Amino acid sequence: MFRSKRTILSKKLWRLRVHDEARSEIENEKEEDQELKSTLHSMLKRLKEHQLEILLNSIEGRGGEVTDCVLMPKQEMKIGRRSVEPHLLMCEVFRWRNLARKQDVGKLIWCTKAEQGHICCNPYHYSLIMEIDTPTPPMSDLDLENFSRKESPKEPISTETGGTPSYLRAIQGDSQSNSGRLNYWCNVAYWEHRQRVGRLFTVTNDYVNIFQQLAHGDGMSLGILQSDDQCLESVKRTREKIGFGLTLSRVDEAVWMYNRSDFPIFVNSPTLDDAWSRTFIVHKVPPGYSVKIFDYQQSLILEQTRDRGSLDGPFDPNAIRISFAKGWGTTYSRQIVTSCPCWLEILLRTTDR
Repeated sequence: MFRSKRTILSKKLWRLRVHDEARSEIENEKEEDQELKSTLHSMLKRLKEHQLEILLNSIEGRGGEVTDCVLMPKQEMKIGRRSVEPHLLMCEVFRWRNLARKQDVGKLIWCTKAEQGHICCNPYHYSLIMEIDTPTPPMSDLDLENFSRKESPKEPISTETGGTPSYLRAIQGDSQSNSGRLNYWCNVAYWEHRQRVGRLFTVTNDYVNIFQQLAHGDGMSLGILQSDDQCLESVKRTREKIGFGLTLSRVDEAVWMYNRSDFPIFVNSPTLDDAWSRTFIVHKVPPGYSVKIFDYQQSLILEQTRDRGSLDGPFDPNAIRISFAKGWGTTYSRQIVTSCPCWLEILLRTTDR
């Protein structure tokens, strides 16, 4: 007659599971669902009520708000004849119903809690990893430790628009550490076609969320920057697709991008290009995927090996371009990024690495 809070939370979680739309109802879906339900409930029994609440908030909000880790013993769970690790089970139930067994799933940067013998089972602390194979220049004759540091140009500007300084000589005081040294790792410019909207956003934390609108958003809100005055219809439609946007993070000697939106995003980066090609490559990143979009060591190698004479037009080795929902380049109708309705320019600071 009176159901416990734990029972109510478990039932709510089960109703939030993702469904396999490709499968027919006349197949053995009900049988599989019963096995999955039994395994999931057995798993949820190991969690405390406050952990169930965290899990529910995370799944109901579809990862829009960064929630705490949910730890449980790292012990494989049985579903029929197969075994699955608990964090992969949660990802399969609540995010990717057809998660392949060999699919590479990685932790997101805000998944920080760890205990020996335990693993985080918050499905929105994980993403699918997108691997991009890029040709690397020969390194046999290179001595990385003796690479010369080229000074940045006095005032390099955006290679696309001529309007955004790539290196800032003066930054506001809050971007400096106590020692007086600059401690930011990138600046972000938001563009609508050829028009930059708002000021540069300086990133000092390990990661930053860039989004259109979030109830509890922390990071760069594009919605605050935008105005509907004389706004093109294509821009309005694209804004509606930005949603939760993306997360940029610097991890070790690399920059990663996680697509938090419901639509693909497109990226071009110097270290994802073919170093020997005269054209650039734009990569499509589906929702829920993370991809390494810049490698500092590889960038250093490219600085020493790239044939500048083979490049068409200006080139900035430390600038990344990201477009929401619309691609550009040789395989798309839009040839240049300034034809995209809503896009970002990520200006990396690489001095004093």
